[in-house]
Amino acid sequence: MSSRIAQIRLVSSHPEVYEPCDDSFALVDALLADRKNLLEHKPTLCMEVGCGSGYVITSLMLMLGEEANGAQFIATDINHHAIRVTQETMEAHRVHAELINTDIASGLENRLAGLVDLLVVNPPYVPTPEEEVGREGIASAWAGGENGRSVIDRILLVALKLLSKRGWLYMVTLTANNPSQICRQMRKKGYDSRIIVQRSTEEESLHIIKFWKDFDIEVDAKDVVPNSNAAPAGVVDSVLSQFQRLSFWRSSDVNSSRSGK
Repeated sequence: MSSRIAQIRLVSSHPEVYEPCDDSFALVDALLADRKNLLEHKPTLCMEVGCGSGYVITSLMLMLGEEANGAQFIATDINHHAIRVTQETMEAHRVHAELINTDIASGLENRLAGLVDLLVVNPPYVPTPEEEVGREGIASAWAGGENGRSVIDRILLVALKLLSKRGWLYMVTLTANNPSQICRQMRKKGYDSRIIVQRSTEEESLHIIKFWKDFDIEVDAKDVVPNSNAAPAGVVDSVLSQFQRLSFWRSSDVNSSRSGK
């Protein structure tokens, strides 16, 4: 039991929203395992793509706590029900993030390019027919297309644009997604990687992979993804004002008696 992650009993739900499961727990465990490094990293802008129930982004805020030194948090989801459920989950834990109902980071890429220091993603990774990808409701949380890579590959392209020079990406993958190929693909873009958590269940074998920029890796010019080097003052507030967003009350402290799973 940990006081640094969301309590399952306080996580809200909806029939059309993916509930915390083995992959969610593995991602949060990976973040916990790397917590010391995260605190030393001191991210200023943290983002989750595909927030679902809000379990992961809420756990991230709790584990970083006041030591996050004023870091801002953003979460997106294509499912509008997930936005509402995440709001309720965060309210129950008395934490705050800006929530945006959009596909991955549609409409945000240019304004947040090169600004995200920490990006966490539990993508739709289940191999399915391509026609199931992007359906409304809960199917959007798991339908990953051929080899489960259709949405993953789209997210990686967006991540390359959003991540700052010191940005870290934590992503859930399945063995069927060919995670080693994903790592090779990211290495061509200048990113090193390592598996933080590897977990097998009766149904799947999960890998939580951390990616970070390695400036010693040689990158071909054609593989460079341009992004900005610095954020104009107030850019995050400016970005969020352009989108439908929900505001939440944030407590000045975190109740240390909260427990996790």
